[in-house]
Amino acid sequence: MSQCKWITIPSELIGSIPRPDDLLEATINYESDVIPREVLHEVQLKAIEATVRELDAITGSPVVTDGEQTKPSFLTYPIYELIYERYRFDDKCFKIAFSDGHIRTLPRLIKAPFRYATFAHKYLDVARRFTKKPIKQAVITASALSMVYSPTLLNMSAIDDYSREQFLRDLCDECEKDVRLCLDHGAHVVQLDFTEARLSLKVDPSGQLLKEFIAINNRVLDRFNTEQQKKIGVHVCPGGDCDSYHSYEIDYTLMLPDLFKLHLTNFYLQLSSEKDHVKILKCIQQHMKPNHRIFVGVVDPVSPKIETAEIVRDRILEAAQYIPWEQLGTTDDCGYSPFADDRSTSRDLCYAKVKARIEGTKLAEQILNSRKN
Repeated sequence: MSQCKWITIPSELIGSIPRPDDLLEATINYESDVIPREVLHEVQLKAIEATVRELDAITGSPVVTDGEQTKPSFLTYPIYELIYERYRFDDKCFKIAFSDGHIRTLPRLIKAPFRYATFAHKYLDVARRFTKKPIKQAVITASALSMVYSPTLLNMSAIDDYSREQFLRDLCDECEKDVRLCLDHGAHVVQLDFTEARLSLKVDPSGQLLKEFIAINNRVLDRFNTEQQKKIGVHVCPGGDCDSYHSYEIDYTLMLPDLFKLHLTNFYLQLSSEKDHVKILKCIQQHMKPNHRIFVGVVDPVSPKIETAEIVRDRILEAAQYIPWEQLGTTDDCGYSPFADDRSTSRDLCYAKVKARIEGTKLAEQILNSRKN
């Protein structure tokens, strides 16, 4: 009797890796006019090269990222260079409050039209210089950036002759271009960072804002064909930053049914830090579709405890009771340093967790395939 075909469980990073100290210091010195851009660029290149090579050599990651070493943040990278020209920080801005009391603020648009200054393929192009492995590229969602100009929700002043609908058209055009350029430049997969999904239920418990976010993102996704959507994914979590969250208290299962209405294939779902895995896995099982790949979070970047490969293995085996393991993948609950100034996690701790995820995934893969045969 012939053996069944071996099924591989893919395992991928979310994106960010803690920046090395010399990069953090060089960034501060550049912003303080102590060093020129050329010196900062040299330090950035060294950090990207080290990150890509270390992900391969230390962790054995089959898919790598640039660690977002040069992104100012996962959220604002497209508009960062335009902040002083087209944006303002004031009490009308959208603010994100975290459980430890710190706040991240999204600037508000004051000069039309909306446009990107930076597209994410530039990060991909640099990382490709240092590896032949597949490279994943994370981008920000249109829904997240929709909050830079939301006159009704945030009681912002409207820009003359610039409607919310015209803004959304401009926004979706730019977001589409961001994703498309990454695909054109050879990204293994393009991941939409959608941490505002769970946060939206904190802002608007009725769920209407979440539905609006889903609709905005589908306006972008519907511009891609079925084959292209197979290389697009989405990441959700309760917003880890500086070892705290912005929406952990929100019931995950209230968000998941709408999430699976996104017109894409790959879902990178925070799970390991949740208190009730089974409740969430049952919800995923109920709402996922046959064409979906579910990457479950099996390590927690916020926790200082390093998971063992055996703990990761057991979490995967638990998930496989609810998710067809032909559709199963593994990931981290969230990125390790989504904002450039986040020093809460060391690179050594990060790499140890990633390595445990890789090794634990292989253990679970062996067990599941042996059961099949």
